[in-house]
Amino acid sequence: MTVAQIRPAEIDAWLAEHRTADGRVPLLIDVREPWELQTASVQPAAEAFELAAIPMNDIPARLGELDADRPVAVLCHHGARSQRVALFLDANGFAEVANVAGGIDAWSAERDPGVPRY
Repeated sequence: MTVAQIRPAEIDAWLAEHRTADGRVPLLIDVREPWELQTASVQPAAEAFELAAIPMNDIPARLGELDADRPVAVLCHHGARSQRVALFLDANGFAEVANVAGGIDAWSAERDPGVPRY
């Protein structure tokens, strides 16, 4: 079982490639804790992706809220928690799952220096 690994610098191409046939944008799930979201967060680009904040430990209980046919990228601080969640989603029948390698730390370094690093 493997999931795609995408760097923040590559996410625009992944998002464009994974729009659904009916035009829906992919979902980016941020699995960090609420205090982490207050410290640093990505800004959803409505034309490119929808953002959902669901802490890692809440994912199993909230699985029914997610569409398994919708492409999903998962984000955390450095990429370890998001990798675990991405593998969990993949094992639970999600068709297109990617891990944002390097997490929000890499997002700040590669994509948006306005996102605080912690």
